[in-house]
Amino acid sequence: MLHVKRIEHSESQEWVVFIHGAGGSSSIWYKQIKSFSERFNVLLIDLRGHGKSKNHQTDKKYSFEMLANDVLLTIEKESILSAHFVGVSLGTIIIQQIAQTKPAVVKSMIYSGAVTRLNIKSRFLLRLSRIMQPFIPYMSLYSLFARIIMPKKKHKSARSLFINEAKKVMTKEFNRWFKLTTRLTSYLGKLDYGQTRVPTLYIMGREDYLFLPPVIEIVKINKSAELKVIENCGHVVNVERPQMFNKYSINFIYKNTSCHKV
Repeated sequence: MLHVKRIEHSESQEWVVFIHGAGGSSSIWYKQIKSFSERFNVLLIDLRGHGKSKNHQTDKKYSFEMLANDVLLTIEKESILSAHFVGVSLGTIIIQQIAQTKPAVVKSMIYSGAVTRLNIKSRFLLRLSRIMQPFIPYMSLYSLFARIIMPKKKHKSARSLFINEAKKVMTKEFNRWFKLTTRLTSYLGKLDYGQTRVPTLYIMGREDYLFLPPVIEIVKINKSAELKVIENCGHVVNVERPQMFNKYSINFIYKNTSCHKV
């Protein structure tokens, strides 16, 4: 099973499950743990091959369906019947897959830097990365991609966190995850972001140039979705603007439960 950190609240019945992105670990949520655990039960998960789940590997080809099933089996083992899911970057895709595989488990979804569609620029960058991948060390490739997604000086803290976490991932494991990108465009096209009925909150940085535009289009057609755009902020909102991210997220969870705002 995946490694988890379970923080229980003495009064709340609500569970919040945090899902990190590729190359990261549950430590990406260090600016959320205090605020959320003061109000809800919290489950932090290290995905297959990441963080303290490094030994959870397989010879099978990785897929988002497999990764989503990992999470479903984990929360079942933890006796969590349903939860609010919070994800960042590629972790948001795993949550979307969970919602389509077993919707009864998902009370609401909160996305930081959601990856929902790939535009021409992002598809070109992925294609270029796949060409370069056999010839350069994986950390050089990951660092380059991190700098493209989070290019500005103000994005440095989030960029550094992503790069430092990726250094802990074994090369073989990174390559398995990287191969997922070869199917990413077609896979995202199959996920029904526009019609899902699960309450969804997108919290995006105004400077998340690759991924914000498709989210804007999705929210226009999906009445179950809301969008908060944070000015002067890039891809990883929960790290760059944690107070705003926490406030919007916690209030959204309250809105979708019988609890009250604080």
